[in-house]
Amino acid sequence: MQRTFILDKFENISLNVVLYCPDIPQNTGNIARLCVGVGAKLHLIKPFGFTLSDKKLKRAGLDYWDNLDFAIYDSLEDFFDKNQGINFYIATTKAKVSYYEVKYTQSDYLIFGSETSGFAPEYIDKYFDKCINIPMRSTIRSLNLANSVSIIVYEALRQILFK
Repeated sequence: MQRTFILDKFENISLNVVLYCPDIPQNTGNIARLCVGVGAKLHLIKPFGFTLSDKKLKRAGLDYWDNLDFAIYDSLEDFFDKNQGINFYIATTKAKVSYYEVKYTQSDYLIFGSETSGFAPEYIDKYFDKCINIPMRSTIRSLNLANSVSIIVYEALRQILFK
């Protein structure tokens, strides 16, 4: 008999996934679907490499768009102005701390950069102590954005739900 763990009973979780200048609609659609599945809010920071009506974006998110809790920001400054006092982590290959070495809380903001240009270098420098990475071999530059978001979101959930 297959056993499935359902997150519906954990309504106090309010994780936040933040995408800074996402370029690939399929990644954003997959991440939106993940957010619906785990009850996370998706924050999208402009500019995007696609429109929100893009067929590839909609197809990747399937029929879950009506259930997605999301917000859109005009810039990184706009995002930080509207979300003051938050606890956040910036995922970047430049970090020295691994994603599994931090202690997540249920309302953290997990911030990810663009697929093609990463995250704003000035913010990496400013918040280097809040930067995390996913360990990988040196044969690649980075993992796919949707995969990276999934890895870190599920580690955060593991820590929060299964202390």
